[in-house]
Amino acid sequence: MPAIPLSSSVSIRQRLKRPSALLAVQKTRLEPRGQLLQNEVRVILNLFVESKDLEMVTDSLVKLSEVTDVYEVTGEYDIVCLLRTESILAFREVLKNKILKIPGVKSTVSSIVLYTHKRDRKPVSE
Repeated sequence: MPAIPLSSSVSIRQRLKRPSALLAVQKTRLEPRGQLLQNEVRVILNLFVESKDLEMVTDSLVKLSEVTDVYEVTGEYDIVCLLRTESILAFREVLKNKILKIPGVKSTVSSIVLYTHKRDRKPVSE
């Protein structure tokens, strides 16, 4: 489909009929609004950690390229981190071969993101 220049007199409604109009740029990645790309998995990972190893665990998590955010939290868990991987199998490998091998990590509870309704204080529309 040929590109429609922004200066064109074509109505906005006609532009929105193009599949590319349903995409948003998010840190140089094209993502369908409110959805993840098929080749991306986002995970919220809650960690139980030995209290004496808390600093070492957070430092180790920060160094992992798949980990996008690391939070030391109050409540049931000690650390909450956000991950992005290419697939469920890639997440499994990161969890099994990297995170669970960090000394001081006792156990984890993971949640796979199915759909994003709001990100960066902005609702994600379809």
